[in-house]
Amino acid sequence: MRRTRRADRTDGTRGIPALPPDGGGFGGPVFGPRSRRTGAVLTALSALIGTSLVTGPVAVATGADSCALERTAVHHSEGLDTWHPDYPRPEGTLDALMVFLSFPEAPPTAGPGRLVADYFPDTSAFFERASYGAFALRPHPVDRWFEMAADSRAYGIQRDWAPDLRTAYLDDAVAAVDPHVDFGEYDIVYLVADPEAPGVNSDATKVVNLDRPITVDGTELHRVVTVFEESPPDRNVLAHETLHLFDLPDLYHQPEEDDGDWDTHVGDWDLMGSQFGLAPDPFGWHKWKLGWLDGGDVACRAEPGTTRHTLRAVGEPRRDGTPPGTPGTRLVVVRTGHGEVLAIEVRERAGNDTTVCTEGVLLYRVRGDIASAEGPVRVVDAHPDSAACPRISVYPPLADAPLGSGESIEVPTEAGTVRVSVVARTAAGWQVEVVVRGTERAPGAPGTPVSAL
Repeated sequence: MRRTRRADRTDGTRGIPALPPDGGGFGGPVFGPRSRRTGAVLTALSALIGTSLVTGPVAVATGADSCALERTAVHHSEGLDTWHPDYPRPEGTLDALMVFLSFPEAPPTAGPGRLVADYFPDTSAFFERASYGAFALRPHPVDRWFEMAADSRAYGIQRDWAPDLRTAYLDDAVAAVDPHVDFGEYDIVYLVADPEAPGVNSDATKVVNLDRPITVDGTELHRVVTVFEESPPDRNVLAHETLHLFDLPDLYHQPEEDDGDWDTHVGDWDLMGSQFGLAPDPFGWHKWKLGWLDGGDVACRAEPGTTRHTLRAVGEPRRDGTPPGTPGTRLVVVRTGHGEVLAIEVRERAGNDTTVCTEGVLLYRVRGDIASAEGPVRVVDAHPDSAACPRISVYPPLADAPLGSGESIEVPTEAGTVRVSVVARTAAGWQVEVVVRGTERAPGAPGTPVSAL
């Protein structure tokens, strides 16, 4: 049974600042001495007859930088024109320390190796696939338990954790581990609590940001991942939390009602929306932000006109010896306003997306000025009157959001409309036509059906 979604947030005390009520999680490095819908009214869908498309002025895709949203001051901004200097880049190899914490009132009944197997090698494999081999997360689990100074219930572990109790937990954890481990040798720290201890609450798993870092072994701990998962844990939970360390936001929406739906913004698409999702591979936009896609993989549209693109699935591995961007683009980005873009990519049953419900061309809006957990990304539902995979999708209304071959959609923008048409699916990739029109139509106005040809 699915648990209530965690709100990845930290609360303020002695260097653990409180977030605004968006619920977004802190993310960032641990520095060592080295260093349903986006609105059915927005879109309309029709079948295309044949393979020819309405002609118009031919546009040339411009340099990808023209579509790079500006990074703003909001928490985990989706802007990617610059890299936030407080976060490490997920490239090459990062070393992750994993230590296991027990409590006096509940001696562990099994060794730490069981918990290591809950997370690795799966988490490392997720990142290897998502990054096309550009990033390796190398775990360093310490094969022993470190006993905390107090019983588990004494720390009051829960999602909305009392700041003074959380501070005590972190201080006691570091004090227990420090005599045996050199924290300065690692880029990331995972503090894993014994899941069988009576006071451990899995909803408390999150990244903790330290406003005033803990100094230990000649280094400063700015951020740690506190893990309180059951065994086995939520699928992809450690990958989700680790991506906060690289400045990615939460894409879910915390509802005001206790029984509300968390997944109305992006559904199954991207594990930053749901770690339970059927298509957990990061959005192409996130891969671009993280450096796993480069300008050769991204086609930018910043002016009116018509372009055609051959798109390869974002989850498909790169072919051996194939340079980035060939033989097909991974991501098309249309600049739709000063702080917004429309992203277009292909999702198939490949890589991390082997359980995807519906293959096809996925569209989503991205804003750089909306904070984590407040809706910086919204999937465009190409089939607003239907749903799919009702028993396994986290949000069936968006499980069939992608366009299929022979389908098209028209999306209103600040300056006009964008029509995306899927001409065909071929061995080389998905053939997609993008028509950008400048009109006086207001954003958010209902879409109009694309005429059958």
